[in-house]
Amino acid sequence: MKTIKVSVVTPDGPVYEADVEMVSTKAKSGELGILPGHIPLVAPLEIGAVRLKKDGKTELIAVSGGFLEVRPDKVTVLAQAAEKAEDIDVARAKAAKERAERRLQAKQDDVDFKRAELALRRAINRLEIAGKQ
Repeated sequence: MKTIKVSVVTPDGPVYEADVEMVSTKAKSGELGILPGHIPLVAPLEIGAVRLKKDGKTELIAVSGGFLEVRPDKVTVLAQAAEKAEDIDVARAKAAKERAERRLQAKQDDVDFKRAELALRRAINRLEIAGKQ
């Protein structure tokens, strides 16, 4: 079966690099499925999962936004933060979720609600992906 090279990169360095059969993820414009030979594309990503189909199995990577660049022979995910499902620290993600929920419930003027909401979405995403291993 044909494959396409995938690289997931963060400011801290590479997170994932392999040849896969299919990449699917959620961009701001909707769900994307990328196969080898896909037309060139650049799209901003939502907080969510990058699903990589390889050898009949699906690998998951949690991303916290970023960009997807597609070329016919390569897909590059430039993410602000990314973690493979098996690398997610579940206890840390649960603590982040609880902290964000407390901030959202505290009706205080000094709380940045947008920032707390994004932190909650990132924590929930990490927990969901860690649970789908």
